[in-house]
Amino acid sequence: MSQQTTVADLFRRAQALRQEHSEWSYKQVGEQMVKEFSGSPMPSLLTLTIPEQDDRAPEEDWTAGLPIVRRGIQFQDWKEIVGGILLSLEQTENYERERGPEGDHDDWHNRNVGIADATAKGVGKWMPEELIALAEKQSKR
Repeated sequence: MSQQTTVADLFRRAQALRQEHSEWSYKQVGEQMVKEFSGSPMPSLLTLTIPEQDDRAPEEDWTAGLPIVRRGIQFQDWKEIVGGILLSLEQTENYERERGPEGDHDDWHNRNVGIADATAKGVGKWMPEELIALAEKQSKR
């Protein structure tokens, strides 16, 4: 690992390890990540985000470990950085397991509430009927 890794790269690697080794605990994933990343350049504090997680869980869950990651970067401590990443991953996975993906469990979190009618109106106005039928047919599969 010679190029600088981002916090999002670390999160994606933690997810990949969890998928590859579903029997591993978070501690085992963390140990593997520390082995992999020790000695490589620290992530930048300028990109202390995990953008794709916004669709998986509320911000307070997926950002739970970012203060720990920040402190780890400041102190040049890979164990602490990985610990923060794993906290965010665990919070996200727990949220999904308990409530389902973000936007699916109630009207408050549903991102289509308030725009569904406008979207249908716009699609109906600009999309030919045969394409609408084809799209509906494809989505039922």
